[in-house]
Amino acid sequence: MIILFNPRATKPRNVRLPLAILALAAVLEGREEYEIVDGNLDDNATDSILSLMHNHKVEMLGVTVMPGPQMAAAVESCREIRRLRPEVPIVWGGYFPSLYPEASLNAHYVDYVVRGQGEDTLLELLEAIRGQRSLSSIRGISYLESGKYQKNPERVFKGPDAFPWSPFHRLPVERYLRPSYFGKRTAVHHASIGCPFQCSFCGVHAAYGSRERMESPARTAAILEHLVKEYRADSIQFYDMNFFLKEDWARDLAERITPLNLRWWCEARIDTVGGYADSTLELLQRAGCTMIFFGAESGSDWVLKEMRKQITTQQTLDLAGRIKRFGIIPEFSFVIGNPKDPERDTNETLAFIRKIKRLNPDSEIIIYHYTPTPQRETMYGEIDGQIEFPTTPDEWATKRWMDFTLRIDPATPWLKRKTKALIDNFETVVSSRWPTVQDIRAPRWSRSMLKTLSSWRYAARIYANPVELKWANQFIDLRKPKQESL
Repeated sequence: MIILFNPRATKPRNVRLPLAILALAAVLEGREEYEIVDGNLDDNATDSILSLMHNHKVEMLGVTVMPGPQMAAAVESCREIRRLRPEVPIVWGGYFPSLYPEASLNAHYVDYVVRGQGEDTLLELLEAIRGQRSLSSIRGISYLESGKYQKNPERVFKGPDAFPWSPFHRLPVERYLRPSYFGKRTAVHHASIGCPFQCSFCGVHAAYGSRERMESPARTAAILEHLVKEYRADSIQFYDMNFFLKEDWARDLAERITPLNLRWWCEARIDTVGGYADSTLELLQRAGCTMIFFGAESGSDWVLKEMRKQITTQQTLDLAGRIKRFGIIPEFSFVIGNPKDPERDTNETLAFIRKIKRLNPDSEIIIYHYTPTPQRETMYGEIDGQIEFPTTPDEWATKRWMDFTLRIDPATPWLKRKTKALIDNFETVVSSRWPTVQDIRAPRWSRSMLKTLSSWRYAARIYANPVELKWANQFIDLRKPKQESL
């Protein structure tokens, strides 16, 4: 038996289908005996895994690991499983081990790391564990051999159409269809893999390279229709790095899914969607496109150039003003804190966000501090050597590095405390002046209260020490309806 493990990563109200685990399960379905254990549903996931190991001959424990809370949960579970069942090979795959393969292997409870796409790699690794092929012949894995790190060549990944559908029947799908701004039963889907761009601050490029493979519109529509008919899904969040590339692909998909009456969210590039015809944007809106996440990243063209983002600030402004005509909410994210001149980057970006809000007040704004990730080439800001990343998962799980991963406090040497405080305080004021529509648990009165309390600060550009807004947000959180039980 193979056990596929999705460690706990989120609060119960935010639980979504574990797409990474389902992708692996798809290639095992019908050819291997396997079980899925999802820590987001199972409060005793470690015990459940140990019980399976007690009752079955388990050949492998495959663990998907994202940085942050999921990585910490994986550490805790794998450490205990290794202590009690040391004979079972433990394999880590996913974003964290793809970025930090050596750190992952420094843990005594990790035997193999799968980098990048894992479907074919999983099948080949099973053969190696069974003595049917050599480890050195498997692309996309890292492991220790005689105490030395072995990093096999990268695997060229395949598009979604190359693999079977997710075996949804192996999970209680109804428990994953949680309420959101988009609907009462929100599902998730990946319609592509990878990203063809080379932004120097982004970990996706480091993990997958500069490639993207799209699922055919016919297959995407068929899967969504299945989720609607079999599980009564009424909304979708697409988790692709770039959901839109070619305009004809977008039109084809929109026409196919319009009859499903879904409301949906996705991620896209500003220059891509900005180049679409009005008729295409109208078609997307009719197909249910409700909100699009865009990486605006900075309000400074010199920063965008250093990021290799390949967009301009004017393109962002043009899109912000244009897209509101079609009733699609733009969600703009910003990565603030250029290492060479963080103060200038911060001031210019905060002023730029105000421009966006004047053009399109419905724009959602997301602000991050620049948090470096390893790159295949030079890191953004030429900071190579300035950040010494942890060398073990256990160190990554400490408060210092969890704050770094979650962008609570990256504690980077170039970002002064006063600059960080300005960024954080501005975010508090803006998010209070325009509370996100996505917080469906917020009482109606709370939005009016936050807008009233914050309006003078925003108008006067006074962001320092917004204690009254922090207290108001805490007060509102205490009075939000309790989360629904799973």
